[in-house]
Parts: sequence; structure tokens; C-alpha cells
Amino acid sequence: MEKAKKSLDLTHDESEAASRLTVPPHQAGAGPSFYEYYALRGIRVDRVEPGLVVCSFKVPPRLTDRSGRLANGAIANLVDEVGGAVVHVEGLPMNVSVDMSISFMSSPKLDDELEITSRVLGQRGGYSGTIVLLRNKATGEVIAEGRHSLFGRHASKL
Repeated sequence: MEKAKKSLDLTHDESEAASRLTVPPHQAGAGPSFYEYYALRGIRVDRVEPGLVVCSFKVPPRLTDRSGRLANGAIANLVDEVGGAVVHVEGLPMNVSVDMSISFMSSPKLDDELEITSRVLGQRGGYSGTIVLLRNKATGEVIAEGRHSLFGRHASKL
């Protein structure tokens, strides 16, 4: 337990950097939220087709762990966001994540360019299943594969 606590301790420089962060309150519709700015900035949408979304993402320093690799939490966030984007319908509320299962194969390094492909596996009623594949663009190495289940109850148009 002590080893785990010690690994979470901030260095003096990290503590100083965190104390300098300013996070103003966010007003809906007034630009990106802190989450969008911090976690999603840099995702480029390359291709959109029914049931398919392909994105590119360059690993930024803000999402790396102490070893300079993309943090597992950031990978999970990419699976969640891009997996949800493939089933999103403009003008309707976002679906809610029900379940995610992620297999982590490798850890990309700072500045690695990733390709993120999300496909719809199927839909039944308000339930959707997607698969998200993260690959290193330069090497073709699989970074992670995630299965993402979502649910959304949308009002009938009748």
C-alpha cells in the first residue's frame, strides 16, 4: 500500500504546476469545457460513414504518464468518446455508456500518431454495441481494442 501511495505523490515541480492551473466555471454553450479542452483536444476526424468513424490523434504531453507513455485512462477515454461518436445522432441527446471492455496491447509514446477506428457492431432498440481499435499509424501496432455498449432512449418521431 505504501508503494501505491508513494507512486501517487506529486513532486515539488508537479505540485507547483498544478497549483498554477486556473479552471474558470464553465457555462454551457460558451466554448469547450475543461474536459473537452484537456482530454479531447487534438482528435482529428478523418472519415465518417454510417456505422464508421476514423480519427487521428497525436499523443500530447498532457495525457502521458511518468514514463512518457499514453496513460491507460486516456486510452479508455478515447474508446469511450470515439465509440460513442459512431452511434451519435445529431440533434438527439448523447447515449449513456453501459459497459466497456478494453484490451491494452501496448503503450504509445509521446508524439506517436494514432489511428482510432470505431465501428457499430449492432443496434437493437436503444442499445448499441461498438468496437474501437487504436493503432500506431507509423508501425501499424495495435495499441488497444475496446468494446463499448451504449444505451439511449430517444423519443419517437411519430
